[in-house]
Amino acid sequence: MVKKIKLYKNFNVLQKHKNSILLIGNFDGLHLGHQKLFNLARKYKNKKNLKVGVITFDPIPKMFFNKNLKNNKISNLNQKLNYFSKFNLDFFIVKKFDKKFSKIKSFDFIQSILFKKLNSKYIFVSNNFRFGNKREGDVKLLKSFEKRFRYKIINPKPLKKKNKVISSTFIRTLINKGEIIKANQFLNRNWSIEGKVIYGRKLGRKIGFPTCNINLGDYVIAKPGVYAVRVYLKNKKKYLRGIANLGYRPTFNQKKLLLEVNLFNFSGNLYNKNLRVEFLKFIRKELKFKNIDQLKKQIKLDLKIAKKLK
Repeated sequence: MVKKIKLYKNFNVLQKHKNSILLIGNFDGLHLGHQKLFNLARKYKNKKNLKVGVITFDPIPKMFFNKNLKNNKISNLNQKLNYFSKFNLDFFIVKKFDKKFSKIKSFDFIQSILFKKLNSKYIFVSNNFRFGNKREGDVKLLKSFEKRFRYKIINPKPLKKKNKVISSTFIRTLINKGEIIKANQFLNRNWSIEGKVIYGRKLGRKIGFPTCNINLGDYVIAKPGVYAVRVYLKNKKKYLRGIANLGYRPTFNQKKLLLEVNLFNFSGNLYNKNLRVEFLKFIRKELKFKNIDQLKKQIKLDLKIAKKLK
């Protein structure tokens, strides 16, 4: 049973959550590198008998500053909070990243927020952590004020696999390339998209392969093509296997990017229901077929491949 964690939308925390261990960052995807940091914080929690909390930001600052960056998230906020809850945290702060907050000077962030409002004792950050107006603050600056504001900075070396630093940027690149199996290894779970089933043109139903259409929102875009997937039906609290097509459906001359999921051994109405689609394996790139019969033949082959996966 996962314990309920206190959620704050500002830095005015309860007294019992002051004098705590803090992890600060976007933690997009909460990959193995992040998990290393969280597990270390958990050890400090047990050793020092302190509460542990997280400060994260929504939207991701990079997306706030670059309005053209529409699809960049590995996980949405709801998923992120669910991942956090598995690390024995006591509270998290989701700070809205807006123009006002982006103007805060790095020293003011340290003095007014980390010290006066939170009185943090141990602060966990990654080596590339930047903060404050124009990203002027860094780990070196944080460390320079350790004695004055009575905290200790913990920033372990980044996690590497085969000489490659495990980062959210690296995992986004893997997803972009369709290297889902690798991405899942570095996430330590299946990469997934959560979304509501929307009404489409029912093209799949017309050719004998009904699909659930899901809007991608602001998720990072995987390589267009066909994937083996596992789908969690929240309303039924169960998993079903299936295949998904992520793309533009060139055979039907469509132009909007869409995720379409065909569920094995399922019949029912899922419109407006929330699904979590977990990507298991990239099967093939998206193709344009000369006619519907060729498309149907290929879909049958895709289904065979997906059903063989364990």
